[in-house]
Amino acid sequence: MYEWKKLIQLVVDEIDECIRNHDDEALTLGALSKKLGYSEFYTTRKFGEISGMSLREYIQKRKLAFALKEVRDSEKSLLSVAVDYGFSSNEAFTRAFKKVYGVTPSCFRKDPNPVVLRTKIHPFDRYFLGLGEIGMIKSQDNVKTYFVTIPEHKFLHIENRESNGYWDFWKKQAEIPGQDCETICGLLASIKGKLDDLGGDEDNCTAGQIMAYINDPTGRLCDWGFLRTECYGARLPADYSGPVPENMILSDIPEGEYVVFEHGPFDYEQECRTVEEKIEKAMKDFDYAEKGCELDLTPGRIMYFYYDPGKFFKYIRPIKRT
Repeated sequence: MYEWKKLIQLVVDEIDECIRNHDDEALTLGALSKKLGYSEFYTTRKFGEISGMSLREYIQKRKLAFALKEVRDSEKSLLSVAVDYGFSSNEAFTRAFKKVYGVTPSCFRKDPNPVVLRTKIHPFDRYFLGLGEIGMIKSQDNVKTYFVTIPEHKFLHIENRESNGYWDFWKKQAEIPGQDCETICGLLASIKGKLDDLGGDEDNCTAGQIMAYINDPTGRLCDWGFLRTECYGARLPADYSGPVPENMILSDIPEGEYVVFEHGPFDYEQECRTVEEKIEKAMKDFDYAEKGCELDLTPGRIMYFYYDPGKFFKYIRPIKRT
């Protein structure tokens, strides 16, 4: 099964590449199954077993996710967007869009309320599958440590006081109606103006989404020795006045000073755990007193965790000067 998950991951990556390049000829079942070297029937069957949906349904929803961002962010005509993403007419595009999102493209452009996008699936994840890293270390970057002042902003998120780490967080959220990973990531992906969404890359639907840990006397005692509540969400401008999904929280985060522990780009499969250990050691060994500060454990102060293997792995911890 692991081998098939890897093969389906190749198909998933190819689907996004084809959509981004508007290459409908390479996006057919025949072309995708040929790339794997299996029959169309077998490819379709395996894709369904692994993803829980048909290949056709997945492709259409990913096309619509790409198209929605064009509707939201560009000034292209709706007909141009429809043609770019393989719809035969504006009417066909409108029907498909409304069926999935409950609103027409024109209405969404005028009033872009959050909707659940079909984020890219990742059927083969070494850590989720319990395989760990391959261990062929490439990057030799040391962890950089520096101070930043983060301006006032808002944080739109969900939270869990009982979870312990990323995978456990989503496992527990899956038990809460409307708070599973697919729904929350899909909602956040549809919101415009996220502060950490630095390029609007259509194939990275979780761009601008981050984990966070809020100091919370009612939260869980973490490995670092303080009480926290784990969160997942997106930073938004301080003047954000858009809609807030009913299953999410919008918090005001005041301007504050932070210390950053950052590692550069790395290979996820080969060295994720090693890089994480480097970061954890750097945080453990950091001498706050020598730098004239201390970790700020005031209730409500927030720590952000940024994770993008192609760019960086970093923790941003709140401090106060002594």
